[in-house]
Amino acid sequence: MYKTITEAIELVTGLKRELYKLDNQAVEVVVCPPFTALSEVSEVTDDSIIQLGAQNVYWQDEGAFTGEISPKMLKDAGCKFVIIGHSERRQNFGETSETVNKKIKAALAADLTPIVCVGETLKEREGGLTFKVLDEHVGNGLKGLSEDDALKIVIAYEPVWAIGTGKTATPQQAQEVHKYIRDLLKKEYNEDTANSIRIQYGGSVKPENIIELMKQPDVDGALVGGASLAVESFVQIVKKSCEVLK
Repeated sequence: MYKTITEAIELVTGLKRELYKLDNQAVEVVVCPPFTALSEVSEVTDDSIIQLGAQNVYWQDEGAFTGEISPKMLKDAGCKFVIIGHSERRQNFGETSETVNKKIKAALAADLTPIVCVGETLKEREGGLTFKVLDEHVGNGLKGLSEDDALKIVIAYEPVWAIGTGKTATPQQAQEVHKYIRDLLKKEYNEDTANSIRIQYGGSVKPENIIELMKQPDVDGALVGGASLAVESFVQIVKKSCEVLK
């Protein structure tokens, strides 16, 4: 919940200016502003490598669901991506794997790419429940998705315990969990499908740690939080990612 319309336009205009020479084959860049700024930011991203996503979605196209936003509304605003099941939605707003599953299916039906968030809290981590949580988030979140559907999603691992707690997940810890998620996907689908699904890391990603994270074999990208709120830090993350992927 950051950035007014004017502030969002200013931020994305700065990103567009700094990234216009970037080889758009190296990485995909997506920004996910608040609902209020989507359509205006969509105009800014025209003719650039930056694509537009939303932070949440409801699973109905329309109806008496005051305060919710439908997939077709997001498409109309220019979105190609949508974040689903973010840890803050799970912790603060009652999101469950069941609602995540409904939202994924609705997003796919509207030709939106879901960025599906999974991950454990500090209490769960310290209780040795990391893999059990991931089993539930991945298994129930992707329940009923065909192989073709699975190939259209992005998974983002959020170690909630490493966000704003002062604790930091090492690249090795990130790799361990990403590999576990990849193995879950292999069991559910097959090796080719699992290897084709992008698994992002989203736990206090910064310019200082992005290179080592991106060097991990099962880390395919980053879901960036606070460091995405300033042009300079986000641009550094994108450019350093490109260096690793050359």
